[in-house]
Amino acid sequence: MTADLRRSILDAIAQDGGNVAARLAEQFGVSRQSASAWLAKLKREGVITSSGVGRGVRYQLAVLADARQVYQRAGLNEDRVWRELVAPHLADLPPNVRDIWHYAVTEMVNNAIDHSGSEKVMAGLVRDALNTSVYVADEGEGIFLKIQCALNLYDPREAILELAKGKLTTDPVNHTGEGIFFTSKVMDAYDLRSGKLHFVHDEWGTDVLLERAADAPGTVVLMRLANDSRRNLKEVFEQFAAPEEYTFSKTIVPVKLAQHEGEKLVSRSQAKRLTMRFERFQSVVLDFAGVEEIGQAFADEVFRVFRQAHPGTRLLPINLTQEVRNMVKRAMGG
Repeated sequence: MTADLRRSILDAIAQDGGNVAARLAEQFGVSRQSASAWLAKLKREGVITSSGVGRGVRYQLAVLADARQVYQRAGLNEDRVWRELVAPHLADLPPNVRDIWHYAVTEMVNNAIDHSGSEKVMAGLVRDALNTSVYVADEGEGIFLKIQCALNLYDPREAILELAKGKLTTDPVNHTGEGIFFTSKVMDAYDLRSGKLHFVHDEWGTDVLLERAADAPGTVVLMRLANDSRRNLKEVFEQFAAPEEYTFSKTIVPVKLAQHEGEKLVSRSQAKRLTMRFERFQSVVLDFAGVEEIGQAFADEVFRVFRQAHPGTRLLPINLTQEVRNMVKRAMGG
């Protein structure tokens, strides 16, 4: 069985565990018996499991590692969590993948240690043949509420917009504010939960704000990365650095995060909320995906007033509808 065939079978099971042999037979032009033999081989290897019989059999990816631990926050070092809980289960993965996990786990655990005020820090790992997932949780006041209070924001949802920009920390003496930003970018999926809010960076590279009915205490971050990911930490960092520099000088801001449910982006106050801290960057890519239209005052504040006040920051709008494009041109022309 080739590596590509093996990956295709595992992907098929991850998408839907039912009717797998028939689907594989059709996909690869082989008999159902041959497809069933492939599945039997993977089952013997222990990377998949099955339940049911006959045509009702369903396959699942086997859990290859499952570890979790509760730590007392006082005196905890983030490298301890990495060495004890995570690293032993990733020893056979490619160096670039281990490097990403080392960075992500230590950054997220350090955030919980330094910012949460929680008595305990919880961490866990689950690995299957395709992916590894890790969570870090605490019982503190919650990251979005903490940012809201620190920056005097009106709504905790505004904290998610600030996190998406990067360079945000409530402790500038000891932190750069880069950890969450870059961790979300190096993962296949990143989900930061606190209170009723989720900040999600999904597998398509999109930053999303989700809201739920239940109000969960503390903060939980969930991360997932393919075991064979070709992503490289250095390359991700370089995407947000100025040419020939090693500084965090560029950011990509999903403008949709400034548009809360039921709102349209029309006011100067919304624009000021969007552009807050932009002056810390040399370049700001404004991604208007999901924004159908903007108002004249909003556009003027962003693309004329802010640009004139901060000539050292370049604004680069992308993914504009024709309506948004017209407003941007009008503001810049004015």
